[in-house]
Amino acid sequence: MTEKQQLRDEARDRRRRFVADLDPLAHRLAFKVLPSPLARMIADRDIVALYTAIDEEAPAQRLAHALIAHGKTVALACALDRLGSMEFRRWNPDDPLIAGPFGTSHPAGTSDVLTPDVIIAPLLAFDAQMGRLGQGGGYYDRAFARHPDAMRIGIAWSVQQVDHVPIDPWDLPLDAVLTETSLIEGTER
Repeated sequence: MTEKQQLRDEARDRRRRFVADLDPLAHRLAFKVLPSPLARMIADRDIVALYTAIDEEAPAQRLAHALIAHGKTVALACALDRLGSMEFRRWNPDDPLIAGPFGTSHPAGTSDVLTPDVIIAPLLAFDAQMGRLGQGGGYYDRAFARHPDAMRIGIAWSVQQVDHVPIDPWDLPLDAVLTETSLIEGTER
């Protein structure tokens, strides 16, 4: 088993236990408000890409109403195939979602494809150096590479922070990570 795979397994287990023990009200309220430091960070950005959470992932889609209230256009990630292809489609929280691959949900294919200024990405683990460990499919690695000027923000439960995330040459650091308790900013950009 590789170091990354072992960390993925440990991170999934830690996240699962954390969410199972989380007070239901705290879970329902988490990530519904756009923290002031994050609002300032993305103030000059227009299109913010979110994702719909799977399993115990931090529910990024809950930020949609707050982002729209701040004048942002919201897009949702849409996985296209098993090769790591993904696009971002315009979305309003009142719009219905359709089932996608791998248990995902996304806007209908008739929604406009947008180029994000901010990509809010799921993760399994992150570290203080803004290293991000994802599921291993490479979807967000490819999206970050295709949109190099987009701000990269991870969203996670606080328990997902680890001492060190193993990094490969294609892994790009995040600009920040939003947890249910804080915004942790990187120093790269």
